[in-house]
Amino acid sequence: MEEYTNKGDKDTRSGFGEGLTELGRNNNNVVALCADLTGSLKMNDFAKENPNRFIQVGVAEANMIGIAAGLTIGGKIPFTGTFANFSTGRVYDQIRQSIAYSSKNVKICASHAGITLGEDGATHQILEDIGLMKMLPGMTVINTCDFNQTKLATIAIADHIGPVYLRFGRPKVPNFTSENFDFKIGKGIILKEGKDVTIISTGHLVWESIEASKKLEEIGISSEIINIHTIKPLDEEIIIRSAKKTNAVVSAEEHNFLGGLGESVSRTLSTNYPVPQEFVATNDTFGESGTPFELIKKYGLDSDSIVESVKKVISRKK
Repeated sequence: MEEYTNKGDKDTRSGFGEGLTELGRNNNNVVALCADLTGSLKMNDFAKENPNRFIQVGVAEANMIGIAAGLTIGGKIPFTGTFANFSTGRVYDQIRQSIAYSSKNVKICASHAGITLGEDGATHQILEDIGLMKMLPGMTVINTCDFNQTKLATIAIADHIGPVYLRFGRPKVPNFTSENFDFKIGKGIILKEGKDVTIISTGHLVWESIEASKKLEEIGISSEIINIHTIKPLDEEIIIRSAKKTNAVVSAEEHNFLGGLGESVSRTLSTNYPVPQEFVATNDTFGESGTPFELIKKYGLDSDSIVESVKKVISRKK
C-alpha cells in the first residue's frame, strides 16, 4: 500500500475553492452562490473570473437555496457556499422541499463543519449535519479528508446528476492524498491493510486514524484503515470485506455518534456480518470555544482516542 505522509498543512476549504475555480474555467453551466462568506469559502477567484455566473445572495441562506433550485430548471449546475451550520440546520426546510423532494441538481457545499471550526463556538460548530442530510431521500453526502481530496470531490460532483452535500472544514490539516487520484463517488479507499482491526474514518479523522495506526503498530496491533469520503451512498462492500478479515471495527468521525458515519457502518455490519464496533465521535453534545486541536483532544477525537477504542474493541472479539 502507498505510504501516506503529510505533504504540507492546507485547509480543505481551499481545496473546494480551487476545484470550483477549475470548474468555472471548464464548464459554463457551473454557477456559484454565496451567503456573504466569499472569502471564508475561498470562492473569490471563481467570482472574479465569472462575474456573470456568481451570485452574492447576502445573509439570506433560505433565498440562496431557492435560487439554486430554480437555476437547475434552466440546466445550470449551482454550487451554494456557506458554513455547514447555515447550509443545513438553518435551511433544512428549503433543502427538503425545494431540492431533495424534486431531486434538483444542486451542490450544497458546506465549510467550517464539525468541532474544528474552533473559537466561533457551539452555535457555529454543527455536529449533526451528516445525519440531517443523509436522511433526505436521494441526497449524496460527501465528507472529505484533506485539500487534494476536497478539490477532486468538488470537480467530481459537477458530473453527478442529483443533489449533493459536500462537507469540509476550516483549519489547516495534513494534505496526504494524491492530487491525481481517480475520485469516485460512493467508493471507499483502503489506505492501509491490516489483520487485527478495521478503522473506518471520514473527514479530518482520517489523518488521526493514520497516526493512530502508527502507534498501534508499536504495540503489535495491525490495523486496516478505510477512508470513507462518501457516507451516502455507503460503500458497504469494502466495509463487509474488511470486517470479515479483522472481525473488529472502529468508526471515527468529527460528528455526533448519533446519525453519523458510525451508525451507517453499524447498520451495514448488523445486517450483513455482525462484529464488535466502537465509535470515535462526539457523545451527543454541543461543542464549545477553543482551538481546533484542543477541542479534538478534549472531545475524544484524536489519535490517542482511536488507539483506546481499538484496544477496547479488540478485547471484545470472540
